[in-house]
Amino acid sequence: MPKIVTTPPANDDAELLRGSLVTLRRRCGKPNCRCATGEAHETPALSYSMDGRTKTVTLREQDLADVEAGLARYGQAREALEAEALAGIRALTNRVAARRQQPRR
Repeated sequence: MPKIVTTPPANDDAELLRGSLVTLRRRCGKPNCRCATGEAHETPALSYSMDGRTKTVTLREQDLADVEAGLARYGQAREALEAEALAGIRALTNRVAARRQQPRR
């Protein structure tokens, strides 16, 4: 069962969120509801994986801006980390290549 976020988000610019923003669509089961004839109820949610399982946090509309910003910060941090890792790989391959250029003893 999805968890419902009830506390207001902290204005912490350093908050990173990993996952995907999804829209849950469901029917409530009431025979006279609009969802009975077609248009399902929609709820925004954050979907993420933890320990090999997919988890879902149900959100309110007021949470969307903070969640989108946290997801964007995570993407930026991941890109920066990837760039650092590639720079490290280049440095390593350059050291190995330079070592191979040296004559053996």
